[in-house]
Amino acid sequence: MSEGAEIADRRPDRPLSPLGISVIGVTIAIDQITKAWAERALEYGQPIDLLPVLSLFRVHNNGIAFSLLRDVGEIGLFALALGVVALILVIWQKSADGGHLAAIGYALIVGGAFGNIADRVSYGHVVDFLLMHIGDWPLFVFNLADAALTIGPILLILVIMSPAQRAARRVRYRAARAARRSE
Repeated sequence: MSEGAEIADRRPDRPLSPLGISVIGVTIAIDQITKAWAERALEYGQPIDLLPVLSLFRVHNNGIAFSLLRDVGEIGLFALALGVVALILVIWQKSADGGHLAAIGYALIVGGAFGNIADRVSYGHVVDFLLMHIGDWPLFVFNLADAALTIGPILLILVIMSPAQRAARRVRYRAARAARRSE
């Protein structure tokens, strides 16, 4: 097996590993600190341009991404979020490969979800304060928990699609096929 395949074949650090707990904790802390700052410092609904495509723009989101499911109610959204976290933790715990990068991806998803859950518990809504736009055309408003919820799956996709990961799967497949033939 090549060195790259061995790395990709390595089990990710588990959820309660130092890496898992650290990434989850840092994600939640940075998210909550920035949202507390946004609540204190930014006037509701008033944009402050940072870049041609990014503005500070504080709003309250009563749904999930893009305000979807806002009519489900807080208890329904809370239960849905906890269910997603539980599912991700189970998948992470059972994951057989991907190494540190996969562990970071899973931890970003869990940390981002808990960051938004904390908002629902504290405020009854999620605080969003970053507006992506093209000129006067708004694309979406988000927060750092949402960014973690986006970056985490991207990291997992990169792990799955990496040449080393594909090589590791081929090695496992060939080994399983050889074992079946010898039976």
